[in-house]
Amino acid sequence: MNWTDFWDNFSQIGTEIDRWLRHNRKISGWLLLAVAVGAGLLVNMIVAQTIRMILRRRHVEALGFLRQYVRNAFYFFVPSLFFLIITNIQERSFQRFPYASKAAEVAFVITTTWLVVQLLKVLERLIIRRYDTASDVNLHLRKFVTQIVFVRQLVSILVIAVGFSVLLLSFNGGRKIGLSFLTSAGIASVVIGFAAQRTIANLLAGIQIAFTQQIRVEDAVVVENEWGRIEEINLTNVVVRVWDRRRLILPITYFIEKPFQNWTRSNASVLGTVLLYLDYNVPVDRIREKAKELVENNPLWDREVCVVQVTDTQPTCVVIRILTSSRNAPESFDLRCFLRENIIAFLRDAYPESLPQTRFQFTETAPSV
Repeated sequence: MNWTDFWDNFSQIGTEIDRWLRHNRKISGWLLLAVAVGAGLLVNMIVAQTIRMILRRRHVEALGFLRQYVRNAFYFFVPSLFFLIITNIQERSFQRFPYASKAAEVAFVITTTWLVVQLLKVLERLIIRRYDTASDVNLHLRKFVTQIVFVRQLVSILVIAVGFSVLLLSFNGGRKIGLSFLTSAGIASVVIGFAAQRTIANLLAGIQIAFTQQIRVEDAVVVENEWGRIEEINLTNVVVRVWDRRRLILPITYFIEKPFQNWTRSNASVLGTVLLYLDYNVPVDRIREKAKELVENNPLWDREVCVVQVTDTQPTCVVIRILTSSRNAPESFDLRCFLRENIIAFLRDAYPESLPQTRFQFTETAPSV
């Protein structure tokens, strides 16, 4: 069989299929819709397998982000796109199915909105992937990352609002509903205004925080008597990662309305104190020398401040304060624990009489006659 005969047979088969489809318009329409969904799923499978094969051979960070964030949205987007295209073809050549056409429009708008929101997350990750926000000294980088995260969230909200508007306008009564919202007044407007007041306050608080920088991602803060780091800054709340791995969820307006401590606002360096309650016999000079020796051999000290002073006296003891500086709060905590343990061990071995003591004095009284 030559190519001419093959092509003639193929054309004849195509002609017969077209004739059958036009003769059975109702069945053909549903068949095309099913083929559209099936083709979309097939494309999804091909794309997913291609990305998986590429990632097995070499690490492509962008493809990894796409697979992580966009996979589910893309899985529904492609069939909805094929479904929308086929419904338009089906209406022109075959029987019209109004419900199928409207379902195709709604599905396409929803999946497109979802896909765009997920693509914004991928773009955010690609922008901030090279910035080290874990280091306390990278203040400008953490400021930039905080703004990028907030802008992405704000744009996502706008995309969802646009998608909802398009979805609303796709229905016949959508414009009337939208117009009634825009022109409503009186009691309804007051009720809606009060209901939206908190949301608007959160949004404005988020904008203020993003650009005035009261807090940034990975800032060390003390809120509600808990020390932790800012893990997430969302449009309505802030997630604080507490030192024991708990998460403290606070409304974003909390950081506008209430006082809190930010230990890394302009500089991550902090001062730490170790208080020792010792006997009056304690050799302060020897403690001063020992503390200096300990911090000089410890990488947790930033070589700026190391001061030993008697800061208070009490009836049974003196209070000695060791003041040291560190690069950040976690290192300061570890350094203080290190000093406390070693100074106590030093006094126990070399000057045990310097540890707290309770003295009793017995006096003899003359016997009564």
